[in-house]
Amino acid sequence: MEARPSEFANGDSQSYWQAAREGRLEFQQCQGCQHIQFPPRYQCEKCWENNLAPYTCAGTGSIESVTTVERAPLPQFRDKAPYVVVSVITTEGPRMITNLIGANALNAAIGDAVEVAFEEDHNGNMLPQWTLVSN
Repeated sequence: MEARPSEFANGDSQSYWQAAREGRLEFQQCQGCQHIQFPPRYQCEKCWENNLAPYTCAGTGSIESVTTVERAPLPQFRDKAPYVVVSVITTEGPRMITNLIGANALNAAIGDAVEVAFEEDHNGNMLPQWTLVSN
């Protein structure tokens, strides 16, 4: 894949978006207190140090909250409805809110195990989404 940052990237998140283009979920880890954080920011949310390094995640977690969107809020989402939005607590601890995709997404429940999947948007950006882990 071409090594270009996402249109969403800024100085704090460029590494995150590059990792997504490579199919990896990446957070930040404070080199002072070892706290792992998301979303990317300039300094540690726990100790306020600004010595952060990329941390490649397992790409797993569990659903904390789930909702099904039956009526699209914008015209460009009409063909996707119904779709599922989840809050995922990742194995590393940070929370991510994004879409749940896949065949069984509409049957998702709180506590279900999930894994990251990447989908390309209409601008060529790779976006992290989640899928249910099959048993």
